[in-house]
Amino acid sequence: MSVKIRLQRHGKKQKPFYWVVAADARSKRDGKYLEKIGTYNPNTNPATIELNLDSAVKWLHNGAQPTDTAKAILSYKGALLKHHLDGGIRKGALTQEQADAKLAAWLEAKAGKVDAKKEGLTKAQAADKAKAFKAEQEVNAKRLAAAAQAEADAIAAATPAVEEEAAEEVVAEAEEAPAAEENNETTEA
Repeated sequence: MSVKIRLQRHGKKQKPFYWVVAADARSKRDGKYLEKIGTYNPNTNPATIELNLDSAVKWLHNGAQPTDTAKAILSYKGALLKHHLDGGIRKGALTQEQADAKLAAWLEAKAGKVDAKKEGLTKAQAADKAKAFKAEQEVNAKRLAAAAQAEADAIAAATPAVEEEAAEEVVAEAEEAPAAEENNETTEA
């Protein structure tokens, strides 16, 4: 029986979530498996990977062949390096302490890279948010200025009309006053 380390899809449409499993090569993708080794969530940035390193290395020692994607995941988490170092221990090239020290140093460096990427993404998101906020403030200021200008134009347009109406009323009253005086003089006489 040939064993593969592969991904088994779970989750829902457009939101995949994978289990990393050791399964018989003849079984269906989402079918029966021998052991669940870990999980892989590509929906987060960076992708979230949880892996039982000892189980993965055990299956690699037993001859399980990882698929391309599973191989990338195992490499990312250090399972392939541990498998390689265990081969050096079996051949006598390394001691267990040396192999553990190399693995620990590699895992620490990898964790540093992942943390740096997370910080970079957080800073980029904060910068994008600040840029969008500044652009929104500029648009709001322009909109308020345009509204104030439109209101000032409306007031200015209404003011001459009011002044013209007032002037017309004064002229009309002035014309009515002499006519009223003439009417008063004729009635008195």
